[in-house]
Amino acid sequence: MAVNTSPESPLPVGEVSRLIGGWIDRLGAIWVEGQITQLSRRPGAGVVFLTLRDPSYDISVSVTCYRQVFDAVSDVVSEGARVVVLAKPEWYAPRGQLSLRATEIKPVGVGELLARLEMLKKSLAAEGLFAPERKRALPFLPQLVGLVCGRASAAERDVLENARHRWPAVRFEVCNVPVQGVHAVPQVVQAVKELDALDDVDVIIVARGGGSVEDLLPFSDEQLVRAVAACRTPVVSAIGHEPDNPLLDLVADLRASTPTDAAKKVVPDVGEEYERVRMLRDRARRCVEAYVEREERGLAHALARPSIEDPHRMIDERADHVASLLDRARRCLGHHLDRAASELTHTHARVVALSPAATLKRGYAVLQREDGHVVRDPGEVTAAEVLRARVAEGEFSVRVDAGSDA
Repeated sequence: MAVNTSPESPLPVGEVSRLIGGWIDRLGAIWVEGQITQLSRRPGAGVVFLTLRDPSYDISVSVTCYRQVFDAVSDVVSEGARVVVLAKPEWYAPRGQLSLRATEIKPVGVGELLARLEMLKKSLAAEGLFAPERKRALPFLPQLVGLVCGRASAAERDVLENARHRWPAVRFEVCNVPVQGVHAVPQVVQAVKELDALDDVDVIIVARGGGSVEDLLPFSDEQLVRAVAACRTPVVSAIGHEPDNPLLDLVADLRASTPTDAAKKVVPDVGEEYERVRMLRDRARRCVEAYVEREERGLAHALARPSIEDPHRMIDERADHVASLLDRARRCLGHHLDRAASELTHTHARVVALSPAATLKRGYAVLQREDGHVVRDPGEVTAAEVLRARVAEGEFSVRVDAGSDA
């Protein structure tokens, strides 16, 4: 409920604290889940103090309970354990502090944790965070590898030693963070984001040695899974050993069974690469030599061909053939010309023999009237008609005698 105040009529601190306490009292008893980060059991004290923290966020709240409430679970509950408590929020007005008064504490069992992880796994899978098409290929030879691991841990030593043994020139950007406990999730998430923001980092390895289900819970946290899914840099998960399978393995671009396996998968082996280069070089040399030998054989075969060995031979053969054809053509043409000349001579003789000029040379004459008509019948002319007589050597005029009619 809102309270009307102003600079002229402010509320006293005590009244504000009292109002807050009244609002909190209305909340009633609630079930709260968290991880115990601090536990204080003073000898002889009837109240146990503990701090309950959200494993995914940097938020905690103080919890108090009577000794008999905690003694009921003291054998299975300690610092770092996950619990569910039934508590009522309380406001301590003199100091303005909020706490929870627990009346029942229940430890969260492994089976229940696994069931929750399975539900979270199905939910994230439905969003497509584990889809194979999201996986990115690792670079063949990363120049700078980001490593998120515990400080001075065996996982860090395994990754660094094995990677540098395989490829001595590889460089690492190491972020040492807690890998279990209440501070693990936010610091691992922060380290992954910082490495992803570096342009020089080519791949990120998140590594941790083996442990119990509870120890590996930070690497199944939804906040961490989503942070890895949002990375633009390929991420390799190297958590625990072969049987361990946190949700980080499913969202990462590559899962390594151990930190040592991660080092082997991230950087190539320099000896193997030298051997591969040698084999490729030998193969290339053999291919070139075989190609040169094949071309040499082809060249020798081409040079052995008659047309290349004695190129003038074919020209000489063709020259003789051309000369033979030319001589044959000349003979054929001569024959044709001789036959044509003979035929022309005979034709000329026949023409000469049949021509009117030859007839005139034998003493004949052709009489033509003035209109040029040739006289063939004596009845065609009249007495005293002048005709033109054409003989071999020329022509002259004649007159028809009147006695010609007789």
